[in-house]
Amino acid sequence: MAKIQGVENLLVYLDSVGYPLSEQQINEFLLARKIPHSKPFGKLIVFDRSHIEWWVAMQRKNDSLT
Repeated sequence: MAKIQGVENLLVYLDSVGYPLSEQQINEFLLARKIPHSKPFGKLIVFDRSHIEWWVAMQRKNDSLT
């Protein structure tokens, strides 16, 4: 499984797949536990790329319904 470490790297990845978000938006999703992630070591945040791909697909689907 490919991993994305940290919010900054997630921002770059999301931009590369055409779903740009701000750091503030990501932090809000993290606080609300609305984005798949894990914290294996203290403050390090890790995102599984396949989970993020699924999450982006769901966000796009929800965006198209509104």
